Amino acid sequence: MARKVIIRKCATYDVDTIQGIIREGMEELNQRPAGRILIKPNVVTANKDYIHHSYTPHAMITAMVNQLREGGQNPAITLGESGGIGIPTRMFYSEADYYDLARQLNVPLVDFNEEETRTVRLHKAKWHKTLEVAKSLYKADYKIWMPKLKFHIVTKITNALKLNVGIITHKERFLYHDDRLHEKIVDVLEIGWPDLIVTDAVTIGRGFESSPYPEHLGAILISNDALAMDVAASHIMNYHPEEVPYMPEARDRGYGSIDINDVVITGDASIEELAAVTAKLHSPFQDLQELDTPLKFYEGINKNSGNLCYGGCICSIKGCMGTAEKKFEGNLKQAKKGAIVMGFYEGDVIHPGETVALIGDCAGVSGRFEAGKVIKVRGCPVKVADLMIKTLPRLGLKSPAYDPRNAVLLIWFSLVKAFMQATIPFRRSAKIDK
Repeated sequence: MARKVIIRKCATYDVDTIQGIIREGMEELNQRPAGRILIKPNVVTANKDYIHHSYTPHAMITAMVNQLREGGQNPAITLGESGGIGIPTRMFYSEADYYDLARQLNVPLVDFNEEETRTVRLHKAKWHKTLEVAKSLYKADYKIWMPKLKFHIVTKITNALKLNVGIITHKERFLYHDDRLHEKIVDVLEIGWPDLIVTDAVTIGRGFESSPYPEHLGAILISNDALAMDVAASHIMNYHPEEVPYMPEARDRGYGSIDINDVVITGDASIEELAAVTAKLHSPFQDLQELDTPLKFYEGINKNSGNLCYGGCICSIKGCMGTAEKKFEGNLKQAKKGAIVMGFYEGDVIHPGETVALIGDCAGVSGRFEAGKVIKVRGCPVKVADLMIKTLPRLGLKSPAYDPRNAVLLIWFSLVKAFMQATIPFRRSAKIDK
């Protein structure tokens, strides 16, 4: 069947309207989900206080489940995700009210990090030669990916292909999450290629994708091909697919063309009219140099490869800054004068009497280096949690990590996660198929 993307207008999160759009889209694509169905939403983060638009809305999930059950059908449906690294997925599920959603829909909600896994060999991969794959993913007969369309701080956009980072368990999440991120994303497509993609573009995310600012776009995208979906999505967000680093990589590995002319576009909304909306948007944190702050940023390379480490420590700093600014508006303007060096910077870093943070195991300066005080944060890449706890306060910034409510939630859900992981052998309902 042709690689097709259906673009439909949808002004609000009305469940019946969305279900109708999904029904018509599945009929047009001749999709007949059967067997064990896995729905993979985007629940990278959530916080009841200040992060409300990072995850797939309830109405989208409800509409999909209702459609799968239409006509009295009762398929085996599972909702599954592995949220952002360093924080228990359970915490994000709770903050996004996904447990309530799962109870209302009477579907199991799983954290891939709390399931038994199977080591799967990836034959097309460059780096992830094997992957620890959660049972609900490995045993799925039909996969439905339901991303939320957002700008992304290092890969320009996040949609169908980037959603696959959320099938990787935290044990392996940081592997190759550096200047090889685009190759890592394509590696896991081998096990994470969805049968159907339904994208929420009613409200898209601007800024740091894990704590974004909402912007109304008023559309839903449906496709039978993940790469074709992202080709259309990139044009909607005003990027050529060649600018989105993982897309040429996917093309070159045989997943399909990234020429928009090779994708069949249907529906009642055009790429051009949606692109006219996003063209007016500015998405902060994609370029650190544009931030309104006394801090100066020096983006360096991965010393082992010589490449700009866009998906490693640079990504961690962008995410840390994006979260801190979303929690405390105007936070970055209040920083002390100073600098942040990510990786090995080829040039001079001169900040006499000021604090300079060296971020990452390979952080350094090839030229002249002056600082009043030096902070070294280890890691490859550094963990955002370490930046939040150890670095932000020393740069004069407020940190969400010191919010008492967040701290209590993190401790509680970390304990629950540890218990659930320890009891995996006792919760096995069946041996994983070979």
